[in-house]
Amino acid sequence: MPITEVNGTVLHYHVKGKGPALLCIHPPVLSGENFNYQRETLSDEYRVITFDVRGHGHSAASKVPLTYPLIVEDMRRLLGKLGVSECWLLGYSTGGSIALEALLTDPELFRGAVLLSAMSEMSDAYNRARLKLAAGLCALGAKRLVSWSVSYGNADMALTRNNLHRSGMHGDPANIRQYYECALSYNVTARLGEIRQPVLLIYGTKDKSFYKYAHLLHRRLPHAELRWVPDVGHQLPTKAPEAVNRWIRSWLHEQSGKDRAARARRNAKFPISPPHEEHPPQHPQP
Repeated sequence: MPITEVNGTVLHYHVKGKGPALLCIHPPVLSGENFNYQRETLSDEYRVITFDVRGHGHSAASKVPLTYPLIVEDMRRLLGKLGVSECWLLGYSTGGSIALEALLTDPELFRGAVLLSAMSEMSDAYNRARLKLAAGLCALGAKRLVSWSVSYGNADMALTRNNLHRSGMHGDPANIRQYYECALSYNVTARLGEIRQPVLLIYGTKDKSFYKYAHLLHRRLPHAELRWVPDVGHQLPTKAPEAVNRWIRSWLHEQSGKDRAARARRNAKFPISPPHEEHPPQHPQP
């Protein structure tokens, strides 16, 4: 179990593959286990790095309250220890908000990001209520219930559910609650125009409560592309790994200049202008 001391804490992490670095950021309760499909598939071409946010999975509990800037600094220190001088980000759900914070914090280190089911703010009543409930349950000592619910929702099969739940149970309830509270208070929408790095946005067509966040990010980010995965909801890393991994690989190829002609042909045929909120387009897989 690889661990390292960084920024006053101990982080658990995994590295697989060689090539450009891709750092994966998970949401509350979950851990780096959430990106097992991405690590196994993309590591043939990329150096895929997964880690457990402090107080989650097998990382040590944080002695100070979690904040997004603190997590970003942990990421920077971890990459420094691994000898990574530039990196792509893969952020899922609230992990996508941390990716946005990282892009703003250190544009030299973080070259760009793929955001799965992400948001720059959490402003709708439905999802705010869900986060408040989860934070409240953690405060009451019901970590097992929260972990089971999140693991069940993200699982594509029993093995995935058990792995996610097992790692979730290692987390610190106070840090998990703090992560949820960060998601409720964080709002970087007004600063999205400052992000000059390229960003790929991927959402599921069944994730209707996140349509507004997809459109908001697509409109406000200067260099963003928006893609939709048909017939899937919020839990893209585990429930639509094949489609997600193809989009990630194709987009990263384009950013490195390996397939600019293909990108031009595809964008000419399938414009990436913001779709109507209730009827997202179903782009074919690359």
